[in-house]
Amino acid sequence: MRWPYSRPVSVRPVRVLLVDDHEVVRQGLTAMLARYAQRIRIVGEADSAEQAERLALNLQPDVVLCDVRLGGASGLDVCERLATRLPSARVVMLSVHDEPQYLYQALRAGAAGYLLKRVRGEELASQIERAAAGETVIDATLAGRVALHAARLDSGEFWPGAAMGLTQRESEVLELIVAGLSNRAVASKLLLGEETVKTHLRGLYRKLDVNDRAGAVTVALREGLFR
Repeated sequence: MRWPYSRPVSVRPVRVLLVDDHEVVRQGLTAMLARYAQRIRIVGEADSAEQAERLALNLQPDVVLCDVRLGGASGLDVCERLATRLPSARVVMLSVHDEPQYLYQALRAGAAGYLLKRVRGEELASQIERAAAGETVIDATLAGRVALHAARLDSGEFWPGAAMGLTQRESEVLELIVAGLSNRAVASKLLLGEETVKTHLRGLYRKLDVNDRAGAVTVALREGLFR
């Protein structure tokens, strides 16, 4: 059967830096991509945010294939910093998280793509090549869900609290505090810093005309924002 992912012609292998805090994942990716050695060349591996940035600056890869979570750090922070410090490198996030919010965060951070770890070898090799060629690559299933979400927004089906002036991110934060999560847990769930969560809380407090978490939860429950 012919694979549906045609690949762009490249004069040399795409140089790739693997970034994942799990050795077994890096080994698996290396083994998977070894079948495409004429197209993809792994030039280095990193298991932390600090090592990823250092190796990227030293090795100058074409593509950085990076997990969203790196132990206690965020791969999105790595992506954002590399977008500034090494704009020639295309950062593609590789994650187990298939919720659209993670894709949105990745694109806002400057990522050139967002793929899921269930990706097969030929598809991964082809998507890496496309990212190196300047394209934005997104897992097909996730892209479909994002398109459906966009259609709902266009038809007027906004996120909970939109009519009260809440941004989508503020709505996500509010839903999690209604569920009883702490600021740290909200930050972990949404891949944000705690200070960023506090900023969103201040914004939604102001818009809901309340002074604290209890007040915000009361309004959310009274208005039936999250069912």
